[in-house]
Amino acid sequence: MTIKELLLQEIESSPDTILAETLDFLRFLKTKETQTQTPPEVAESTTHTEVNSTGRSLLEHLKTIGQWSGDDLQECLELVYATRGKAKFDYDNPFE
Repeated sequence: MTIKELLLQEIESSPDTILAETLDFLRFLKTKETQTQTPPEVAESTTHTEVNSTGRSLLEHLKTIGQWSGDDLQECLELVYATRGKAKFDYDNPFE
């Protein structure tokens, strides 16, 4: 059996939740492969500056990395909301 046939066999027997993650991962790998094929002259001309990470700086950075390329933005946001932890401040402050 070829790799493609094995993948198709696994896809047929997998639940939608795993298929969604698999699709995201496959898209990530394809994007990563495209980025690694960037010509050296383009890669060298790209400059990175150090930025203090604030909410505003992160939003500004999002403007430089392109458009969202998928139809799963709402799903991703829901996942973030469902899995993020709440900050706890119920410990003794050692500086007081």
